[in-house]
Amino acid sequence: MPKHHPDNERIKRQYFAFLKEAKRQSEDSVDAVAKALARFEADTQHRDFRAFRFEQAVAFKRRLADRESQVTGEKLSKATVNSTLAHLKRFFQWLAQQPGYKSRLNYSDAEYFNLSEKDTRVAMTRRERPAPTLEQIKHVLATMPTGTEIERRNRALVAFALLTGARDGALATIRLKHLDLAAGSVYQDARDVATKFSKSFTTYFFPVGTEVRRIVEDWVAHLRQQKLWGNDDPLFPATRIELGETRHFEATGIERKAWSTASPIRAIFKQAFEAAGLPYFNPHTFRRTLAQLGETMCQTPEQFKAWSQNLGHEGVLTTFYSYGNVAERRQGEIIKSLTNPQRAVAGQAEELAQALVQAMRQRGLEVGPG
Repeated sequence: MPKHHPDNERIKRQYFAFLKEAKRQSEDSVDAVAKALARFEADTQHRDFRAFRFEQAVAFKRRLADRESQVTGEKLSKATVNSTLAHLKRFFQWLAQQPGYKSRLNYSDAEYFNLSEKDTRVAMTRRERPAPTLEQIKHVLATMPTGTEIERRNRALVAFALLTGARDGALATIRLKHLDLAAGSVYQDARDVATKFSKSFTTYFFPVGTEVRRIVEDWVAHLRQQKLWGNDDPLFPATRIELGETRHFEATGIERKAWSTASPIRAIFKQAFEAAGLPYFNPHTFRRTLAQLGETMCQTPEQFKAWSQNLGHEGVLTTFYSYGNVAERRQGEIIKSLTNPQRAVAGQAEELAQALVQAMRQRGLEVGPG
């Protein structure tokens, strides 16, 4: 059985270039498309894309729904199925307009990749994603060892993630020069720091406790005063691996260079949470923790707007949609508290609601009369 079709490979390269250069999609997004196409080609035994017919889409859709995940061993989720089919639909719609394919493909055949309305609603349902509580993170910090230089770096790494909400890619690339301890801020400069969408912005330390900030300040003092590192050196350097006395490679300290990937950072978080007897939460979940904290601390639209900008979001709707789901327990507390609402709180809520409606209208979203 063939493992690839040369014409398919050529047109896929064109499509990937189109997504990356014309549509400005990230490498991760293009990789997701490539994975969807690989699944479809394996299902059709790498048949030429010119032979595509709607029956293939229907058959693939049926078999994909019964396929098991290689990670969980369970059936693929509706969300995964929906995103895979959406990638294929857009590809074949694009393909039907390309020279050499126009006369062979029907543009409308790509519509057969659609899920039913019911399955689409299930796939698009927003589910509450877990995030650690502020108390859990502080418990992890309190239990992390500090006997070695590596252990102090690891503890400062977790503390800094809570203090700033920085993504793991940014944590791996932030340098000492980006940190302003006097102002209590970090400038995530996209020229040096791996930020989302290569966007530069300033984050002021979130109000999560002086003990958290002190951990970071002590680590910076160690790097600058004890190791005499300068502005261009990494805030969280990579681990130095050397051949030990037992003729095995061992971690012996820190290197004067940054990590090449964020994988070691996620491993540090995993080990820290497990050692504290808690389920693993990756660095990105800290952003959800901070968004939920902002919902309880911010009392005006201006405050929440500032909180949202501090996370690197251009609009408050991004914070609400991506991180701002209210937990069921908190939802119940809020509803019960409305039995005897205070006038001041009601006024602030109305002001925030008006700001949200205005933001939604600026996004082109329809806002009904309720």
